[in-house]
Amino acid sequence: MTPPARRRNVAPPRESVLAAAMATIAERGLDGLTMAGLGREVGMSSGHLLYYFRTKDELLLRTLEWSEGRLGAERAALLSGPEPAAERLTAYVELYLPRGPRDPHWTLWLEVWNRSQNAGDEARVRQAAIEGAWHRDLAALLAEGVSRGEFRSVDPDRYATRLRALLDGFSVHVAVGLPGAGRERALAHVAEFLVTTLLEQDI
Repeated sequence: MTPPARRRNVAPPRESVLAAAMATIAERGLDGLTMAGLGREVGMSSGHLLYYFRTKDELLLRTLEWSEGRLGAERAALLSGPEPAAERLTAYVELYLPRGPRDPHWTLWLEVWNRSQNAGDEARVRQAAIEGAWHRDLAALLAEGVSRGEFRSVDPDRYATRLRALLDGFSVHVAVGLPGAGRERALAHVAEFLVTTLLEQDI
């Protein structure tokens, strides 16, 4: 009798591993994300995971890139809609800011930013690519709003740089749960800033 064929240990798709990593961060935070624990979640050994990702830093950056890819698709859909530029700008801001304390995407971003101090050039280029996508989309939206007379005559690139710095500051406060710095308050501050610097027309 021929012995039954041994089942091959087929690795799950990389996207499944990255989704599991993000789910772990959402449920247990970054301290709960270990190679051994993630391996158990997806049916792989920690050594097998290291074969694919080399280091935990690389796993975190890949997970961030995967998460950003999903956000990028959502951002593209809302920015290409038929609504006025001001409404799409509000939607951009709402997508940018964390949902609340310990938002998994922002928790991951903060960790990658922290680790970037010792990151190599290639990792820094990849982080810059993520930042650049948000910046280009915002600058394009601002340019559209200016050309249609919805926004004041601002330099889209310079204004986008300043607005994103403001959003990053509020996002850190919301993500870490700084007292008195909730999402709704941050949205209100940003809305007031937009009214006074972008939406009011010169008289």
